[in-house]
Parts: sequence; C-alpha cells; structure tokens
Amino acid sequence: MNIGLLNVKICILKSEVETDAIGNRKNVWNEYYTCHATVSAEAGKEETSAGLVVDNSKADFTIRWCQKVAAIEPTNYRVDFGGEQYNISAVNHMNYRNKCVKLSCEKVRR
Repeated sequence: MNIGLLNVKICILKSEVETDAIGNRKNVWNEYYTCHATVSAEAGKEETSAGLVVDNSKADFTIRWCQKVAAIEPTNYRVDFGGEQYNISAVNHMNYRNKCVKLSCEKVRR
C-alpha cells in the first residue's frame, strides 16, 4: 500500500448509549478513531421522489489496518469526512492480509 495516497483525514464514530442525570437513554456518536485515508467517491446522485430531492452520494475510504480498524462493523460505526457523515454499508478486509481495509459508505440522510 502506497501511504502517500492517504491524503485526507477522517474520523470514525462509534454508536454508544448515554444516560443523562434523570435516567433517560439516548444514542450518541462518539469519536472512536482518527486516521488518514484514500477517498474514491461517486458523483452525487439525486433522485426525486414525491417532489423531494434526495442525495445518495457514495464514497469508499481505504485506510491502514490496525487492531481498532479490525473491530469496525457496519451496524455500530460511521465515518465523518469533511463535515459530512457517512453510514458504513460494507467493510472489505482486502483478502485479510492485515494491510488495509476498505469502507464502502453512503451519505447519511438528515
């Protein structure tokens, strides 16, 4: 892996449940791991459905392998890149050689 291509900084967020002072529970996204990545993105696709414009942008982030990255799964983790958040749809361990991991992501709808 050519580390010179890891030219953007991303933050991986983890979903956790927090309890406030009176016992209410809520789901929050806390910073889990920050690293450099290579980004390959598709052009933003916008679909109109019932008069709404929806942004379905997709991006692939390739990062170096480490123990924290090996624990990433699509259901509890999310990527923050450039102020935008992306849900992880697939984690590709690249033939399990422990060199790099590719995260296939979709932009979060808000």
